[in-house]
Formats: sequence, structure tokens, C-alpha cells
Amino acid sequence: MSNPLLETTDLPLFDRIQPEHVQPAINQLMEQASQALETVTAADFPARWESIAGVLDVATEKFSSAWGAVSHLNSVADTPEMRAAYNEMLPKVTEFWTRLGADERLYAKYKAIDPATLNPEQRRAWDNAIRNFVLSGAELQGEAKARFAQIQERSAELSQKFSENALDATDAFAYYATLDELDGVPADVQQAARAAAEAEGRDGYKLTLKMPCYLPVMQFARRSQLRETLYKAYVTRASDQALGEALKFDNSANIREILALRQEESELLGYANFGELSLVTKMAKSPAEVIAFLRDLARRARPYAEKDVADLRAFAKEELGLADPQPWDWSYVAEKLKEARYAFSEQEVKQYFPAPKVLAGLFKIVEDLFEVSIRRDVAAVWNPAVEFYRIERATASGPQLVGQFYLDQPARKGKRGGAWMDDVRARWLRPDNARLQTPVAHLVCNFADGVDGKPALLTHDDVITLFHETGHGLHHLLTQVNERDVSGISGVEWDAVELPSQFMENFCWEWNVLEHMTAHVDTGEPLPRALYDKMIAAKNFQSGMATLRQIEFSLFDMLLHTSAPPEDIMPLLSQVRAEVAVLPAPVYSRTAHTFSHIFAGGYAAGYYSYKWAEVLSADAYAAFEETARPDGSNAPETGRRYRAAILEAGGSRSAMDSFKAFRGREPSLDALLRHQGMADPVAA
Repeated sequence: MSNPLLETTDLPLFDRIQPEHVQPAINQLMEQASQALETVTAADFPARWESIAGVLDVATEKFSSAWGAVSHLNSVADTPEMRAAYNEMLPKVTEFWTRLGADERLYAKYKAIDPATLNPEQRRAWDNAIRNFVLSGAELQGEAKARFAQIQERSAELSQKFSENALDATDAFAYYATLDELDGVPADVQQAARAAAEAEGRDGYKLTLKMPCYLPVMQFARRSQLRETLYKAYVTRASDQALGEALKFDNSANIREILALRQEESELLGYANFGELSLVTKMAKSPAEVIAFLRDLARRARPYAEKDVADLRAFAKEELGLADPQPWDWSYVAEKLKEARYAFSEQEVKQYFPAPKVLAGLFKIVEDLFEVSIRRDVAAVWNPAVEFYRIERATASGPQLVGQFYLDQPARKGKRGGAWMDDVRARWLRPDNARLQTPVAHLVCNFADGVDGKPALLTHDDVITLFHETGHGLHHLLTQVNERDVSGISGVEWDAVELPSQFMENFCWEWNVLEHMTAHVDTGEPLPRALYDKMIAAKNFQSGMATLRQIEFSLFDMLLHTSAPPEDIMPLLSQVRAEVAVLPAPVYSRTAHTFSHIFAGGYAAGYYSYKWAEVLSADAYAAFEETARPDGSNAPETGRRYRAAILEAGGSRSAMDSFKAFRGREPSLDALLRHQGMADPVAA
């Protein structure tokens, strides 16, 4: 039988890939890539960019595309068999990329390329490649080089295990509630919980730690004891504070070893710590600059956060009879305060956001803003809920394909939590056949599914998440760069990569957008203007607290990676919370044990990127506010300038150069503070 991972197809054959296909296909493609490496590093092989790319890059792209499909399935359709197949090959795949990045012969071949022969895109990619060879250990010798390779392999194993523990600890928890216990919980959440219990042949209502269930219970359940049960389970996931069988998912040892290996890797490469190493490829120049940025923003946000907490405590005492709110009460108190202050609830708003209507509205703003069209397309998918789309641009000779993307919205068992964009392939003027390869992306979310034949309903936060991931997708898909390594998101500094995603979030608050993307699930009526006005009034509700929470994560991450690896991370986390947080966390809280961004993702010593890029995105969006038409719609020329300067340029130049090409100056913090309601003095 044919192996779908080896078939020469335009898109991955997700519906046919089975665990037994992984090992033979990856081994074969890895061997072909290894042979390509031997070819291009031969003494008589020309040191020319196109020559190397035509042999080595073509082979490694085929290999990485197949492994990317396997990795994707491991994230969105996890089974014991697929996990075993993935883990069997992970060390070999890691070893290959480590060996390739540290190959002295290949490094020498790249250094021998004459930069004068390169176009600007190639020159940017070449500069990055030379830098990356050094960071990949190409200049290390002997034992140091061997140890560097061991570190890469072991780090990959540990990050995978961290991610598995976080997923398994989340999936392992279930609480079967009675109907009485669910007093206050929204009807659609109750229906989904009942259906989940029935599917297992159980009585009651199955509650889980997946966000579409966990969050509404914390916000709306009137039973404090029920909130406490779920809260304690949630904040102790994958830690030494978990109960019973769940202790087997404890990530403590994984964290210790990951941090120790990162420190050792940094020292091998000549850096004092991993924070310094991480920033080599980012906009920020030093850990000290990042820490100063975070503390400055914390200082500005703190008065607003303290006012937020004072409001919560007063409301809890006076209106809810809670003289001493506990950690599991804050989401409930906040929701009740919002309802009282602004006369609406998240559940009321949710009824106006059926997923299909939201998606149509999102596509309309993208089409209007960036002068493209989006329509359904056909591809093999890993789950019936997955949709596939194509983006086209009108030309004199007809529609031109720009890119394609998969959209996977609902949460389900075996799918890791959170939301993300990942690339399937990049735009590339291929050196093997001179054909222009168009980009393809995955957009993955974890929303509640529809119940009783009704479409899924999204919270406004869900809508923001969908716009955010679409922003990442547009960065990857609308690029006009032809050099693979700097097209789309490739080659973009990590602390600027959130600019397009956070930029798109702003449109979720625009009336001109929302009136086209809302329809009540029962009546079909659009969002009433009066309810929209209440949402706008509440937009910056608790923005001070939210800002400090992000700074807490970011500061903890950077301090953790700029000091000696601790045996126990909790003292540092407690120290950061004491400095930054305005709400005390219970001593048993172990949120860092599921902090996958820094222990199993690309954000180690880089989580500050969210706040850093938020400055860029708020300032970029201000350009649209400044040029808005009298009716509030966006000026087409501003969309064109943003598309050309930011999205189409991809990683072909520095993020600062792209920003200045759009705004004509360096970014300012003012727009962010204004957008988040923190520009004026705090009212007494």
C-alpha cells in the first residue's frame, strides 16, 4: 500500500495518515535530506544560493512538510498510537536538524557565497542563516559540539513530555455534577455537559477543565463549592499538588531539567544565560531592556489594577455578601459586577455570535481591508469539523490564488488546548522548477461546539481569539516575498510576530464590523446598538488587572531564564507575584506547570513579546483611526499601506523597518495606554 506521507500531493493527505506510516516515511525522507546535505557540501559543489536551495532546501522542505503533518495530528488528533509513533521519531528528527544546523561544511559553503550575487530577499535570508549556524553550534568543536546535540535531543523530548502531561492532566479530570449544583451555569453549557455524561452512560453533568466548560462555570455557577472544586483542579494540573492518580502527570522534574539544559546550551554558545541567547533573534536588545519595559508598564498599570480590585472587593461585600472573596470567587464576582455596572452579561452577548455568522463577518473585513476574496475550498482533513478555504486576488486575467488555510474551531478530547496558527508550507519561488508555491496555514481554536442542532455560539473573547489567529494567518498568507526563509512569518523577529494578530483584534470592537457579523441564534436579529454601546463602555473593564497578569507571566519568564536554574521555580514565581500581582494566589497554585508557551512552545525568555508587540499593534491600528472616513469605515489606502509594509514584506527586512515604512516613525506607547483606558489619571 502507498504511504500518504510519501505521495507527491499539493496538500497533506490528513484523512489517510496513520501511525504506521510515520516511521518508514520519515526515515526515508530524512535519508534523502541527508544525501542532499552530502551533495551540497562536496568540495566541487558551487557555493551559490540557488544551487544549494535547488538540492538541499527542496529535500529538507519535503521532509519537514511530512513531519509537520505528523506533528499537527499529534496536536489536534492525539491518540496513544499516534503519540507513540511521534515520540519514536522525535529524537531522530531532532538529531537531524541539530546536525544540519551545526554542519561545519555547510556553514563554510554558506560563508563562501558572494553576497553581491544575492537579491535583497536572499541577502536577508543569508544573513539570518549565518547567524543561525552560530546559534546552532556550527562553531563548536569536539565534546562541546556533541554535548550541544545531546541537549537539543533531550530538550525536544522534555518539551514534548511537558505538553503531553498538560494535555493528559486536563483530559483526566471530570466532575459529574447534579443539576442543582449547576445553578446559574448557562443552558448551552449545561446541555453540553449532559450530552458528555450521556455519551459515557453516566448520570449527571460532566464538567471538564477544557475552556468552553471551565470558564463559564467559574463565571456563572452560583455554588462556590463547585467553583472551588474546578479551580483547585485547574491550577494544580500537571503538578505536585495534584491529587491521586493525577500526580503521574507532574511536570516539576521536566521543568527543572529543561531550565538546566537551556542554561548549559547558553554557556556553550558563549552567553551568560538563556535570556541573552533568546534575544539574539529578537527586536529587544537585552534582558535588562525587557525587564525595564515590563516594570515601567507595570508601574503605569498598577493604579488602575488597584482600583479594579477595590471595586471588586466592595461589590463582593455589599452586593454578594462575600466579605472575604477566595481565588475561585473572583471570576464570578467580576461577571456579576460587569452585569451590574454595564447592564449586560457575556451570555447575553454570546447569543448574537453564532460561529458561521462571525466567520462571514471576519471574512468580510479581511476582504474589504486587504482587497482579496475568501471562499470555500476542498482538501483532506483530520476531523469532519475542519473547514478549508482559499484566498484570491482579482487580476486582469482572472482570480489569482494567494494562499489557503485550514480552520479547526471546536474543542474536543485529544486536541491540545489554546489557539494557534501554524504553517503548512511557505510562499516560495521554487528553485527546482521555477514554480511559485503559494502558502498554506492552519488556524486552530478551542471553542464550544453547537448543541441541539444549533450552531456553536462564541463569546466575544472567542471572537477576539478567532481574529487574533486570523491575523497570524494573514501575515503568513498575504506575503509577496518569494524567498521561503523570509516569506510570511519566517524570519520575523519573535517579539514582533504578534503585531498582525493583535492588530486584527481591534476590529472586534468596531460597530461597522460587528453589525455585519452578528445575528441572534433564535431571532436572527443583529446585535442591538444599545448592547454594543454597553460592550464598549465595558471594554476596558479590569484592563489594569489584565495587564498586570500578562506582565506577571512575562517577568517570571524573563527572570527565570536570566538566573541560575532553580531546583524549585515557586519561590521566584511567588516573588514576582508579590511584586506585580494585585490579587494573591493560593500557595498551592501551580499555573507555571502548564505554562506551555515557555516550556513546550517558542516563547521561552520571549513571553514579553505579547506586550511588546501590543505596543506596535496599537500604534499601527491608530493609523486606521486617524484616517477613518466620516461613517467610521476604513480608508482603503491605509489598508493597502499596512498590507504592503507589514504583511507583504514578511521577514524580508527588520520589523522596525517595516513598522517605520508604515507609520513613518518608531512606535509609541501612547496608543496602547489609550486603547486600554490607562491614559488618564485614575478616578478616586
